[in-house]
Amino acid sequence: MLKRILICYMAGCLVLTAVSATAAEPPLRYNTVELQSEVQREVQNDLLNATLFVELNDPSPAALANATNKRANEALRIAKEHTGVRVRSGNNQTFPVYGKGNVLQGWRGRAEIRIESKNFEAASALIGKLQSDMQLANIAFSVSPETRRATEGELIVEAIGAFKTRAEIVKVALAGRGYKLQRLNLASGYNTPQPRLATMRMTAPAQDVAAPNLEAGVSLVTVTANGAIEVLE
Repeated sequence: MLKRILICYMAGCLVLTAVSATAAEPPLRYNTVELQSEVQREVQNDLLNATLFVELNDPSPAALANATNKRANEALRIAKEHTGVRVRSGNNQTFPVYGKGNVLQGWRGRAEIRIESKNFEAASALIGKLQSDMQLANIAFSVSPETRRATEGELIVEAIGAFKTRAEIVKVALAGRGYKLQRLNLASGYNTPQPRLATMRMTAPAQDVAAPNLEAGVSLVTVTANGAIEVLE
């Protein structure tokens, strides 16, 4: 008798479990349509990044390090005197130079400084001054983080508006009485121009160098809205 009651109890549990699982299933949705909208805006680049370096050779690694460090330290000192420009040290490395027969001939050292500024005029003047004793590796322009965030905030509103416009078009095309938003995802993109590589090489003794003319150009900021709607019959 006990065995029979236990079996019935267990069977009841199985039935209840099956009912609960069925009740938990999401309701069926019909007339579901996937949509995507994308908006873009060209934004004036307002941030400059530049890298300058000194590269020297010497038979002695200690003498080489001393010479490159002096050049880099002097460049940092000069840069810090210019207001509106941020400067920091970059890569600093020393590597051996081999000749024929894989014989060590000496050492080559390289020290960098990196400049960041929104004041292009001040940055240009500083770059020209530093080029009398250093080489310019590259100049890159971009949209500053604060400008990009503000632009993305405006584009989010536009992207959602474009998504809603497409949803209305789909609703009318399917002769629906309305629609329900099932989900909506937002993503942003940013396309920066490639860094402008410097072709100028300092081979003459230190001398005054004209400040470069800078054209910052624009970058493309994009916001995409994608999701799904259910068209109501």
